[in-house]
Amino acid sequence: MSQRAVTISALAGAALLAGAGAYAFAGETGGSGSTGPEVTKASAAYVAPTADKDGSLTFTAEVSDDTGVRNLKVLAWPASMTPAPDADDMAHVESAACEPSGSSGDKAALCTYTVKVTSAEAAESPNGAWHVGVLASAENGGTTFAPKAAGFTVKS
Repeated sequence: MSQRAVTISALAGAALLAGAGAYAFAGETGGSGSTGPEVTKASAAYVAPTADKDGSLTFTAEVSDDTGVRNLKVLAWPASMTPAPDADDMAHVESAACEPSGSSGDKAALCTYTVKVTSAEAAESPNGAWHVGVLASAENGGTTFAPKAAGFTVKS
């Protein structure tokens, strides 16, 4: 099964968004010791599918870096999953759409990722706590991995 199929199955929950979290992260890059991008105001919103309409999962975050923002990779995963995803796993997931924001031009971006969730995908996915992991990349190659950038709980 492809990473996308696993990711989309992992995104689907059953019925109710019981809570969402917002977190801020800054990380170290493995390169010259410079600081990686900062990820702030991260949040997730889950809408369960109904009998006649698909649901969705939407993740948003603000990302900033002095050299500019290259991209933000996004992965939702159940808290019960072991092992938890790591930064290497993020190479195979989809990127959020990032648009410049604020007065700093391309040094800050508002990133949004939305994925459709079908009833079949929701039925195959576990209930309970979920996390949204992100890998932010700066124009200078710096990265920040936040395995729990946002959280939510789904219940059937």
